[in-house]
Amino acid sequence: MARIAYDDTDAEAFAATRHLSDDGLAAWRHAVANHLAPRPGMRLLDLGAGTGSWAEAFTAWFPGVEVVAVEPSPAMRARCGFRPVLAGDATGIPLGDGSVDGAWLSTVVHHLPDLAVAAQELRRVVRPGGPVLIRSAFAGRHEGITLFRHFPEAVRVLDSYPSVADVGAAFTAAGFATAVVEPVPQVTAPSLREAAATLRREAHTPLQLIADHEYAAGVARLREAARVDAGPVVDVLDLLVLR
Repeated sequence: MARIAYDDTDAEAFAATRHLSDDGLAAWRHAVANHLAPRPGMRLLDLGAGTGSWAEAFTAWFPGVEVVAVEPSPAMRARCGFRPVLAGDATGIPLGDGSVDGAWLSTVVHHLPDLAVAAQELRRVVRPGGPVLIRSAFAGRHEGITLFRHFPEAVRVLDSYPSVADVGAAFTAAGFATAVVEPVPQVTAPSLREAAATLRREAHTPLQLIADHEYAAGVARLREAARVDAGPVVDVLDLLVLR
């Protein structure tokens, strides 16, 4: 089970607030291209595709690459802008053995109930040598993420997520090796004021899992900071690459 339900309320909030602009995605395009080496005819699995923004981006960025979207939540699939999107999850990926050249997981790994099973399934479906690209906020690595500066109570939720070492160990046991951990900056919002105005608690797992009074205190801190901070919101998430 995911840490949150990803029911209609969660999925609607995610679809409304969690998509990055083209400018925000620029560094991710470079990072993915560098590690994936996309080419026409390649098949890329987007596991936990959500509302389809990454699958759509990959299709636009890399002509000739076939993106296979898989998403467990019916509410997310209903809002997915990419078609087709298959029902499935990391414990049972609905694809054949060695049927994809790489896999992408964005802010998914902390929802996986069994990392070992997920790693084995990805080893089954990804052809030998193909990369698994994991975009995430990992335990112990919150310093570059704006959300945690204003909601420090949410750090304890993040620290319950798998660490880079945890994920590496599970995938090593399944036959992968850790190739690189690369911090990637993204422009999450044009300003802190806009980030505060559009914040939806339901779209962020760490915010759903703190107490109501902690969330209220964080919103107050965010709004106060937004009065004086006029620059863009730049966050740094990690890209963990395994082969």
